[in-house]
Amino acid sequence: MPIKRDVRRELMSAAIGLSLTTGFDETTVDEIARAAGVARRTFFRYFRSKEDAIFPDHDACLRRVIEFLEAASPLRSPLQVIADAAGIVLDMYVKDPRTAVRRYELTRRVPALREWEIAATSRYQRAFSEFMDGRCREGDREAFRLRHEVAAAAVVAAHNHVLRGWLRAGGEGDARAQLTAAMTEVTQALQAWVDGRTTGDEEPPDEVVIVLTTRRAPLWRIAEEIETVTGRSPS
Repeated sequence: MPIKRDVRRELMSAAIGLSLTTGFDETTVDEIARAAGVARRTFFRYFRSKEDAIFPDHDACLRRVIEFLEAASPLRSPLQVIADAAGIVLDMYVKDPRTAVRRYELTRRVPALREWEIAATSRYQRAFSEFMDGRCREGDREAFRLRHEVAAAAVVAAHNHVLRGWLRAGGEGDARAQLTAAMTEVTQALQAWVDGRTTGDEEPPDEVVIVLTTRRAPLWRIAEEIETVTGRSPS
């Protein structure tokens, strides 16, 4: 059975390879298509522009991130959830180390591409902060908006720090383990502040809370009941 071509990946590889060899501005869509062995119209079936062919599919990755956030248990800390979601973005790069390293080399040479990538990845930060806003009680949302913005920015910065280090190392090493360690530092540093506790606040003593509900009650409804009784969001 013949192996099915991965045309999208071939076009991406051709775009990066030609741009590294002859320059990004000098490389044309026709040359990329020809190098990949496809027609010009096939290129535009997969990508909207030459820049799109350089970068991974951030649109699809952002959809996966949002789906992950929407499916997260309301019993989990929102900060922990967005820290886990950053792993989805990292995986997009780690699954193809050679392409990721070559792309990094190219973006370091071409400032315009670096700006393009920054704009593309900024959408993850916005998704993280909006998710945290949505998990906050409506009356508290405005008061906590700054904390959510800072938390989202910190998670993205930690992800980028790990990703850049892995790319500079040639795609060697366990990037996932490094990300886990980085996110542990971020969440430990920010959790109390994001929750509205000040430095020096002690954790409240353990309480026994009994909530009467039905077997079919969704988790978010149970979480609402706990929050109503205790005045705190469950985590």
